[in-house]
Amino acid sequence: MKKYKIIFWITTGIIAIFEGVLTGLTSHTEMSIEGITHLGYPIYFIAILAIFKVLGSFALIMPRVPRRIKEWAYAGFGIDFISATASMWIVDGFSLVVLFPVVFLIILALSYISYNKLHANIQ
Repeated sequence: MKKYKIIFWITTGIIAIFEGVLTGLTSHTEMSIEGITHLGYPIYFIAILAIFKVLGSFALIMPRVPRRIKEWAYAGFGIDFISATASMWIVDGFSLVVLFPVVFLIILALSYISYNKLHANIQ
């Protein structure tokens, strides 16, 4: 039980920092705008993506958020990482940068698995 709790908080913390805190602080920067528009997405998509990433991060780290909301947050982040991988691969071709969202997808999967292991014993 302690092992899963440690895995959950480390992996969820990484997701929350990179997807919530950093997105909230850097979504309006020139580099972020250039990155999104380079992939072919409209500028207004940056605000939508940033809001949902910050809300999803809160949903994952807040203990009293209902399980169904957490499941949606995990699904949203999964879609985000898969879409980022596909977008970068399609636009720029395969490179090591394309694997960056895959690494976060693996971290997200570890968080999700450990979350379910922790809550399987409670119910």
